[in-house]
Amino acid sequence: MTEHLYALIMAGGTGTRLWPLSRENRPKQVLPLTSDRAMFQVAVERLSPLFTPDRILVVAGRDQVNLLHAQESGIPEENFVVEPMGRGTAPAIALSALYLRQRDPDAVMAVLTADHHIADEDGFRRVLATAAKVARRGYLVTLGVTPDYPATGYGYIERGEMVENVDDLLAYSVAAFREKPSRVAAERFLADGRHSWNSGMFIWRIDRFMAELAHTMPELMAQLEEIERAIGTPAERETLDAVWPRVAAQTIDYGVMEKARGVAVIPIDIGWSDVGSWASLMDILPGDADGNTSVHAEHLSLGSRNVLVYGSGRLVATIGLANVIVVDADDVLLVCAKDRAEDVKKLVDRLKQDGRKRYL
Repeated sequence: MTEHLYALIMAGGTGTRLWPLSRENRPKQVLPLTSDRAMFQVAVERLSPLFTPDRILVVAGRDQVNLLHAQESGIPEENFVVEPMGRGTAPAIALSALYLRQRDPDAVMAVLTADHHIADEDGFRRVLATAAKVARRGYLVTLGVTPDYPATGYGYIERGEMVENVDDLLAYSVAAFREKPSRVAAERFLADGRHSWNSGMFIWRIDRFMAELAHTMPELMAQLEEIERAIGTPAERETLDAVWPRVAAQTIDYGVMEKARGVAVIPIDIGWSDVGSWASLMDILPGDADGNTSVHAEHLSLGSRNVLVYGSGRLVATIGLANVIVVDADDVLLVCAKDRAEDVKKLVDRLKQDGRKRYL
C-alpha cells in the first residue's frame, strides 16, 4: 500500500569527520565512499521500486543543490527543497513537510538520509513499507538499529511496551531518547536488550507531524505558516529568505521527538552504518587477510595490520602500522589512529579558526 507514500532524503551537511576527502564544495553525500557510485545516488537507487523518483523529495542548502542535480538521479527539479541556510534537522524536515502538505495533505513521509550505508536493501524497503502502515495508524515512527557493540558515537532509544505487530515487525512505545553515552552506559544499554541506536530515520503522516510540530515548536510553526502564505506567489522566495534567518537551529530529536505524543520505535537489523567517520567507513569496507583496506590507492604493506588507505592513485607504503587511517587527498595527507577518528572534526574546526579556507 504505497498510495500517498513519499520519501524525503536529507542531503545537507559537509561530513567534516570525513575530511580531507569531504569538503565544503565536495561533501560526502556526492562522494563514492562505499561503492563506485556517489552516496546520494545509492540512497536514491535503494528506494526503488518502493518509491519512484517523482515520490522522492530532497532537502539541501543552495550551495549543494547543484552538486546533487549533477548526480542525475531522475528526481524532478521541483522535488528539491532548498534551504537558504542550514538550521538543523528540525527546520529542514519541517520545511519539506510544509511543501509536501501543499502537494498531498494525506501524505505519509519517510525521512531518510543521503549518507548512510545499508547492506540489506531489500530488508530496508520492507521495513519502510511496514513502518508506513504503523504511521497510518497515527504513530510517529522512528527506526532503531539493533546494536551489536557498545557504541558511544550514537544516541540510543529505549523502548517500552509493544504497541503494534505489523507484518511480523514489532513496534514499541518509546520510553526515552538517550544522549551519546559513556562506555559504561553503552555496555549497559547493549546488555539490557531494550535499547537501539538512533538511526535518525522517521516515518509519519504529514498531518500528525505538523500537529506535533505546532505543539512542540510553536514558534517554528508560526514561521512556516508565514512561508506557506507565500507559496505559489511571486513573493515565495523573498519570503523564505526573509523568514529563514530568524528560524532557531534545532535537531528533530530535541525539537519534536523527545516531546511528541504517540512515538513508536521499530527495532531493525539491516546492516546500517551512518558512515560518520573514517573508522566507521573502515568497518564497512572489506579488508585483506591482515585487515588492511585500500581504496583508490595501491597499498604496499610490510607488517601493517588493520590499516585503511584511501588514496588518489599513488602508491602508499606502510611499515609496522596497526589500526591506522591514511587519507591522501592530493593537497592534504591525513594520518590518524583509528580510535581517534572522531577528532578529525577538531582539525576542521582548527582550520576554520586559523582562516585556512583553501583546505575546507
